[in-house]
Amino acid sequence: MDYLLTEQQVMIRDLARQIAREKVKPVAAKYDESEEFAWEIVKILADSDIFGIYIPEAYGGLGGGVMELALATEELSRACGAIALSFAATALGTYPIILFGDEGQKKKFLPDIAKGKRLASFCITEAEAGSDAGSIKTTAKAEGGHYILNGTKQWITNAGEAEVYTVIAMTDKSKGARGASAFIVEKGTRGLEFGKKEKKLGIRASATREVIFTDCRIPKENILAKEGMGFIVAMRTFDNSRPGVAAQAVGIAQGALDLAVGYAKSRKQFGQSISSFQGIQFMLADMATEIEAARALVYATARMVDSGAKDIAKASAMSKLYASDVAMKVAVDAVQIFGGYGYMRDYPIEKFMRDAKITQIYEGTNQIQRNIIASNLIKESLK
Repeated sequence: MDYLLTEQQVMIRDLARQIAREKVKPVAAKYDESEEFAWEIVKILADSDIFGIYIPEAYGGLGGGVMELALATEELSRACGAIALSFAATALGTYPIILFGDEGQKKKFLPDIAKGKRLASFCITEAEAGSDAGSIKTTAKAEGGHYILNGTKQWITNAGEAEVYTVIAMTDKSKGARGASAFIVEKGTRGLEFGKKEKKLGIRASATREVIFTDCRIPKENILAKEGMGFIVAMRTFDNSRPGVAAQAVGIAQGALDLAVGYAKSRKQFGQSISSFQGIQFMLADMATEIEAARALVYATARMVDSGAKDIAKASAMSKLYASDVAMKVAVDAVQIFGGYGYMRDYPIEKFMRDAKITQIYEGTNQIQRNIIASNLIKESLK
């Protein structure tokens, strides 16, 4: 469908599509099997200026927004959702700086991220603080001209590979959610360590580790906004980043559909290709329609965010919820179309099913997204 993309957006989409097709797709299975971080692809993305598409021009970026981020993430995820995460998770770690960083912080960190010289990571989840972010136990204590961080973050994407970490920690536990603050911590800071690389069901080429702070001393100028703003920083970040997760889901779904259509055309049963069977045709038609609906919702939400609209939480939650549910359904149906071959790791489709599942879980489970949507509906009805 024609989404009236600008000339620059078409260029970004086509560039990401070319990289996905020519560079990512041929190595996706290799990295899924080895579970290595795809630095060779990161370099290609960096050389292509992809990392800077959503970063303001004043800091070395191309000046795009969430729409450009969604376009690139979708196309890369169409080939491999895990490798695409090196880019998408960097955006998640960067948005707190874009949204809340002061001029000094932006000038220090954004140009290198825009060039792909440094990856970023966002640290909020803990063992007892997933959807319940108010249960965060990591602390940041002011001491002279520094903050001292102690605690452990869990299941952090890009951890150990990234150079820049935006971290939510408690500066005043007595204030509950209002006692959280956001900080920038650089890799190599004394007291910052990483746990083992997690073994995962899907997105295996993406690095997921614990981020451990032990008397980690950072300068006071590394606080984002001010003390007590941590959860506002996190929620605003998620409002901007959830369309990116939704775009990843759309890309995974589209990649799964591409494979299913190709297989259905080539697979012969009863003397004809299975694509001639009405049962298969109906499955493919439903898959394509659901993907297009998800894509339309994601693009509409991305444009809404980029327009500067204030009340974007409901739309962002809707796009993440719907697109990720579509990705899981489409991937499962694609495996079904492949039949027994779909269950074999020799064929690429089972990877799409494994990769799709995480989109229903991270950056807020889909149950939490439904809570957000419902609470906003109720608020709107009271006005």
